[in-house]
Amino acid sequence: MVLLLASPGRARPQAALLSALLLALSLWWFVDQLSGDGINAATIYHLASGVEGAGIGDFARPILGLVALLLLSLLPLLRMRLAQPPLRWRGRSTIAVFATVFAIAALGNPLANDTLRLYRDSRPVDPTRVASEYVVPAHPLRERKNIVWIYGESLERTYLDAEAFPGLMPNLSRLAGEALDFRGIASPAGSGWTIAGMVASLCGVPLTTARGDENSMGRMDTFLPGAHCLSDYLKQQGYALHFSGGADSAFAAKDKFLASHGFDAVKDQRHFRASGVARKHFSNWGVHDDVLLDDVFDDFLRLSAAGQPFMLTALTMDTHHPAGHLPVACRDVRYESRHGDIGLLNALACTDRLITGLIDRIRQSDYADDTLIVLASDHLAMPNDLSHVLAGLERENLLLFLGTGLPPRQLASTGSTLDSGATLLQLLEPKLEKLGFGRSLLSPAPKPSASIAALTDDGERYPLYLGFARQLWTGTETRTLRIEDDQVVAGLQRIRPPVMLEYDTGWNIKSIVLEDAPRQFNDSDPDNILAYVDRCTAFLDDPSSGEWCAVVVDRGNGLTLYPDWQLQQGIQVDAPLETVADERPRPRRPLNLERRPVAAGEYELQLRTRSPPGSAFWLEAVSDDGKVIRAREWVQVEPRGRGGHVGLPLRLDSAAEDLVIRVWLDHTEVIEVERIALVPAPGEVRS
Repeated sequence: MVLLLASPGRARPQAALLSALLLALSLWWFVDQLSGDGINAATIYHLASGVEGAGIGDFARPILGLVALLLLSLLPLLRMRLAQPPLRWRGRSTIAVFATVFAIAALGNPLANDTLRLYRDSRPVDPTRVASEYVVPAHPLRERKNIVWIYGESLERTYLDAEAFPGLMPNLSRLAGEALDFRGIASPAGSGWTIAGMVASLCGVPLTTARGDENSMGRMDTFLPGAHCLSDYLKQQGYALHFSGGADSAFAAKDKFLASHGFDAVKDQRHFRASGVARKHFSNWGVHDDVLLDDVFDDFLRLSAAGQPFMLTALTMDTHHPAGHLPVACRDVRYESRHGDIGLLNALACTDRLITGLIDRIRQSDYADDTLIVLASDHLAMPNDLSHVLAGLERENLLLFLGTGLPPRQLASTGSTLDSGATLLQLLEPKLEKLGFGRSLLSPAPKPSASIAALTDDGERYPLYLGFARQLWTGTETRTLRIEDDQVVAGLQRIRPPVMLEYDTGWNIKSIVLEDAPRQFNDSDPDNILAYVDRCTAFLDDPSSGEWCAVVVDRGNGLTLYPDWQLQQGIQVDAPLETVADERPRPRRPLNLERRPVAAGEYELQLRTRSPPGSAFWLEAVSDDGKVIRAREWVQVEPRGRGGHVGLPLRLDSAAEDLVIRVWLDHTEVIEVERIALVPAPGEVRS
């Protein structure tokens, strides 16, 4: 700041740079408060997939801290309003010193380190080097035991440390002594948050977070369609698959994952609200664990009585960071601790009671002999009110297996959550030791393996496994693109456009960009090829090419525009391009101006603009899903940007519950609308 004040003349560039750096570091601090690991794979995933369904109310303190830091970050901008200080050493040298100090600060801060780490994990690799290690189980099960898999939210085994937390979890400690108890289970990159922990344990692969892996806004039709998970295998073996969780299953696309990999029924927050559960049984995240686990036991009895083998998967919630939640059934729970009166400790003590209660009821039921129980962390705890205690301990995930005839023992392991599903498979069938990249923890530690790669040599080889897992979103045969049922088909994946696909020099899909795709296409410089698919109105001034078009460009700005009929047949993105464009076409984006219900009849859609865009545009009336075009017109803009009036004839043979009026504009342009009206055509009489 001193160097900024000492800069001669106008210091606006320096002030802007300093404020930008401080703003970026403020955002990094906020993310670090949530993740405990700066900007990591979990951060990218949740930013991309959205935070709807998250318990935002639980993070009031970090949010207030962020607001304060953002305000402080703007202080350098006040420099532009201050008089020059009477410092004798102002001059060009101070600008050079400022630039040097700024460069050191920009490159040496944790944000830069996180950026480098993310690049290392997502950089282009040759995934074929580990392809032979990916295993799809094929041997049939000899014994079809029922499975109850309980994920404890952030319930790492570290909380069972009797020295750090004496008497905190006596019931789970007892169960650990009666179970097959694996120690030292790690969470490698791509498994450290809830949906990633589920993918790692059930599929034996990390959840990658390169652009496009995020299943953003539900526009990717299936979640990891190339993966063959434990649930897929069990489905083939005749199992019924059920999931119960207290939170919103749409959060982080859990619902997409479950639907894509064989689950028959999903209960979540919406189910319990619709069932009439009282408001007192809900937190910011969803239904409390006492209600959830009672319902899980009811489902266990019902499914067991039905006779079909099943896997019942439950995900608890009340130990969620930062402070946990205490349900009605545990209002009497108080854990006295030398660490102070910390609400999360009470939540953990409650979870010890509730989860053990469920497991004991299952083990004491008439169906115990036919049931194998798994109790596992979904991931290690994120920053919470006990982080200062956990920081001094050896962190490890919880992984217990309990079942009739399964002798209790404790096994040290060089393994990770990637290996949980494979371990379960071997307990069901000794010949099955592998699932995806997962390897049974009952077998001698194999080399190479994904877990070994993640935990040794600073994870140098692990990006190969991440690269292979990234391909599971689309498959490897992705050079052909086609439109089918208003979706782009790329390999195994179906995506609702608009979408931009970037191909690397090996013709692998490097990224799939769904959000803000027009601007991203305009600003991106490909290493090899960019393919952009959208309505033809995004590119063309006439609709003769059909509904859907694709523009393919290369690094030299060679270009081919494919009309609808070619997209229907399929286009090859590696085909020679036809022309060299002086300037890449700038795709337009649709802006919705109004939605309204409209009765059947003939109308004129009247649009009056106060300030039109700078160039001609498309005006449309479409169905609410954008699939049915009711009317469309190419609108020329008045010279000098004067407002104007547009009339668009519109005929509706049947009523439209939600008619959308929209325009197609360049992503840099806006339109100011003075009036929109639907006027009955002359002589039209409506009922």
